[in-house]
Amino acid sequence: MYTLVYDGTFEGLLTAVFEIYERKLFHVKLIKVEWRSGAMFEEVLQIITDDKRATRVLAGLRRKLSSAGVQRLYIAHMAEMVDEESSIIGFIRYVFDTDVNVEEDYGNKYVMRLSEILKMVRREKHRMEAFIRFQKLADETYYAAIEPDFNVLPLLIRHFKNRYADQKWIIYDIKRRYGIHYDLHDTQYISLDFSDASKPADVISAYSKDEKIYQHLWKNYFASVNIVLRKNTKLHLRHIPKRYWRHLTEKI
Repeated sequence: MYTLVYDGTFEGLLTAVFEIYERKLFHVKLIKVEWRSGAMFEEVLQIITDDKRATRVLAGLRRKLSSAGVQRLYIAHMAEMVDEESSIIGFIRYVFDTDVNVEEDYGNKYVMRLSEILKMVRREKHRMEAFIRFQKLADETYYAAIEPDFNVLPLLIRHFKNRYADQKWIIYDIKRRYGIHYDLHDTQYISLDFSDASKPADVISAYSKDEKIYQHLWKNYFASVNIVLRKNTKLHLRHIPKRYWRHLTEKI
């Protein structure tokens, strides 16, 4: 068994695939950690990301998969699901070791697992689109903090850029410490430096003067449309799990 250690990037993963075939490795495990030598009872190989090698592997994938298939592979990796790198490697190896297109070969465990990963990522993306609550800051920028289970922030750009094209906004993933800023023209990735005295989700000091009024109105509306006699807590939690509540204005 070889343990391959890479830097977590998609290019690094593709480089690992190149190394697997060049070294004719069979049983491998891919992990994303800092390089530490001296592991016992196993062969550990550090993968140094190589753009040329990664490009060659990507070109091979594009010959074997549809453009949508390559995109799904990228999304599955980008989601940063724990301990799923080996499943993605297994899928890629199955693609290269098979003469036909395998995208719908759900009898294969790696194809099936990739499909399951994508379903979870899409579900999280749709929840973020529904649950994001913006807060208006003093500089007229709308700010929203999120903590998704998976790294879906890049997948939200198109939806919010189309829906709020006339507003400046920031959506910030406080778990992964990066965000997206839209300035009425383009989007860019940003990193915010929050002080130790305040939490990323707590931007009250930067609210616009009327933000508290709008939050109060929204809470009143939410309470007024709630029918107590038809309360179904179990169903409510199924659609809006508690882990999202801390960023929902109506739940604060």
